[in-house]
Amino acid sequence: MNTVLAYYGYSSYGYGYGFDFTYLLVLIGALLSLLASSMVSSTFNKYAKIRSTAGMSGAQAARRILDRNGLYDVRIEHVSGNLTDHYDPRTKVLRLSDSTYSSPSVAAIGVAAHECGHAIQHSESYSPLVIRSKLAPLANFGSQFGLPIFMLGLVFGTGDLLMRIGIWVFLLAVAFQIVTLPVEFDASKRALAMLSDYGILRSEETQHSRKVLRAAAMTYVAAAAASVLNLLRLILLTRRRNDD
Repeated sequence: MNTVLAYYGYSSYGYGYGFDFTYLLVLIGALLSLLASSMVSSTFNKYAKIRSTAGMSGAQAARRILDRNGLYDVRIEHVSGNLTDHYDPRTKVLRLSDSTYSSPSVAAIGVAAHECGHAIQHSESYSPLVIRSKLAPLANFGSQFGLPIFMLGLVFGTGDLLMRIGIWVFLLAVAFQIVTLPVEFDASKRALAMLSDYGILRSEETQHSRKVLRAAAMTYVAAAAASVLNLLRLILLTRRRNDD
């Protein structure tokens, strides 16, 4: 019972229970994620109200970018939701959400161009993207089973072997989050350059899109930071178990 309480933020001191300071790491990670999510929503909504001079929709801008890069085989589809935009390398389909597909705003065009950046990365076999793709199934396994394996070792107290295995399994998910960062930053860099070079947005409009993509990038930074903080907590709990 004590080990379960310790994991969820409490540890025994004398005859009572005190707050476990390592739980602050989880709280900090959650706070960073909430702040990043709020930032991207507010920034996108702000610049979604500014119509681009060219008046192109997100889908039209994406088609121009893809064609200029010879990616005629990449299809563009509409997907429901808000900011659910993504590129699927398995089917070579670029899916744009309700807030992006038909909107002529500088925010929508920036997001569409960002997803085109991923399609171009895929066509060029961009190394970080290749690594991330190979890590994806391992990361899914790590995110699903890393913490449960760790908890088994923590609860049953059969030494720290299971806890260490859980940490190594969870590390796969952390690695995926970290590798994602250069992939996302590079896609945004490509997007902004193409929007300017292809005459899709004017200089001031490109700066607006830059702010949107920068805010979106912070969600990935926050996710990576939260994963690292959670990993650090697992390591600290393991060391505490050994000290006890």
